[in-house]
Amino acid sequence: MTPSATATPARATSPRAAVRPPSLLRTGLRLAEVRWALAALLLFLAGWTAQLLGAPAWVWWGLFLACYGTGGWEPALTGLRAARERTLDVDLLMIVAAIAAASIGQVFDGALLIVIFATSGALEAVVTQRTADSVSALLTLAPERAVRLRATAGGDREETVDTSELQVGDTVLVRPGERVGADGTVLDGRSEVDQQAITGESVPVPRSEGDEVLSGTINGTGALRVRVDRPAGESVIARIVTLVEEASATKAETQLFIERIEQRYSVIVVAATLLVLAVPLLLGEEFEAALLRAIVFMIVASPCAVVLSTMPPLLAAIANAGRHGVLVKSATVMEQIGRTDVVAFDKTGTLTRGEPRVTEVLPEAGRSVAEVLALAAAVERYSEHPLADAVRARAEEEGVDRVDARDFASLPGVGVSATVDGARVRVERAPTEPDGPASTRVVVSVNGRPAGRIVLADALRPEAARTVAEVGALTGGPVHLLTGDNHATAADIARATGIAHVRADLLPQDKAAAVKEMEDAGTRVLLVGDGVNDAPAMAAATTGVAMGRRGSDLALDTADAIIVRDDLTTLPRLTALSRRARRFVVANLCVAGTFIAVLVTWDLVGTLPLALAVAGHEGSTVVVALNGLRLLRARAWDR
Repeated sequence: MTPSATATPARATSPRAAVRPPSLLRTGLRLAEVRWALAALLLFLAGWTAQLLGAPAWVWWGLFLACYGTGGWEPALTGLRAARERTLDVDLLMIVAAIAAASIGQVFDGALLIVIFATSGALEAVVTQRTADSVSALLTLAPERAVRLRATAGGDREETVDTSELQVGDTVLVRPGERVGADGTVLDGRSEVDQQAITGESVPVPRSEGDEVLSGTINGTGALRVRVDRPAGESVIARIVTLVEEASATKAETQLFIERIEQRYSVIVVAATLLVLAVPLLLGEEFEAALLRAIVFMIVASPCAVVLSTMPPLLAAIANAGRHGVLVKSATVMEQIGRTDVVAFDKTGTLTRGEPRVTEVLPEAGRSVAEVLALAAAVERYSEHPLADAVRARAEEEGVDRVDARDFASLPGVGVSATVDGARVRVERAPTEPDGPASTRVVVSVNGRPAGRIVLADALRPEAARTVAEVGALTGGPVHLLTGDNHATAADIARATGIAHVRADLLPQDKAAAVKEMEDAGTRVLLVGDGVNDAPAMAAATTGVAMGRRGSDLALDTADAIIVRDDLTTLPRLTALSRRARRFVVANLCVAGTFIAVLVTWDLVGTLPLALAVAGHEGSTVVVALNGLRLLRARAWDR
């Protein structure tokens, strides 16, 4: 029995709308780390306000100590657990430094340190949970139910089952507008399937007997019988989820380079503090004097200035990038962007606009461009196909007169037809070869005779070629194109943008494998993409960057940075800004190291007054912080 054609418009929502994780606010409020950090911040602000207003000391001391408790208990617990495993965590050192500061009356400084660390931990927890939510939400791309066909003596019987129950060899019926419930092969029927969420192809692809369809893709206006080739747990969607989870877990080990030396630094500071306390006691010095010297040493040697050497430049760079339409999710990301060796681009929605546009109208003899456009637009008026949108848009741009059409009919997998001024007009997609031209052609015919052809293509972003050239010059490495489109389309885009390294016909797992291959060879990859199909590769890359306007929710949440306004020219500027921020970090570390060395030497060979120790320590902190904030200036982005 052959499924009947129907003109029912597609009922499915867009690929992006199908994946909607919880809001960022809801994600944050349900995390304990965020609630504790928020409480610590409020207590700190309350204590600071009370101190400035001249409230009794016990009031603001109490508020600051409460801040210690709410914001510091978790880092302290983490540090103690690490210590039990014979590992010295810098969080524990920060807690000890904060307590030491309070013990000599500098409770404000200690509370500020606690707030900084608690907020940093909360932000990391939000990003991690948000990505996990997006991975879970991805599963909604695949429908929960499917119509399975059972052969009986009286013909096929339909039964609605959970997609998880489908077995290899089962036959399912996919009606117009429904999502395909399993990876399989078309047995009967003709339609067009929107695969952009999975493969990144900009227009729906024709599917008929013998063609493969993928779970989660959207069927067009024809009905399809599909033989299940893979169980739900092995579908493309399931593999995307697995790839993102695995790559994200590996990527979580990436740290700021300052964090990579924190273990040794912490051990040295603790050991040195104990020596500063013990040696004078062994030489007969009084306990109070030895303890004061040790506390002073702990303060001047504490890594506050070192931590601030890193964070202000990177945070200022993040803020500057944000003002120019780029959201960078963490200081770690901002630091690693500047270390990129190779930039790789997705095609559809990244280098291109991700939607077809009319590039050429070729009328037959005796017809005009306006006439062909008017006929096509009249027929396409009732169609929801992306190609129809492009034809109507071009007709409006050209100002052609609107012509009324009647008796509209959809021709599943072929095109549409209608009656215009008494003549039957058909708009049909011309056959294309797998490795054919990088465009789509439709034929407009009147009463069976060709009236003209319309050529449509996914338009290249005007800034794409310039961006490719600039990022290639910055990184010194070859720029790559990784796409699910065919080789001809990929080659056409590569020629237009100057990209030499091209890989086409890639499924999501293929993209991730290509990125992992480069990463395993020691190449730090920055991948720019926008779709669900790009998410595994983004997670596998050192840095993932998503296009904000068209990006799927999974891509936006998996990415480390988001180009909010889809302006590719911001990418080379972001890379240059990241490199500048890293230079500021190195300069700050030199300044902080010099202050620490001078103050520590003074404390060890002489007597460093406590007030001067605090002033020197805080002074170095202020110096490195102000130096880092220079990256907030507008010219730091422009040059």
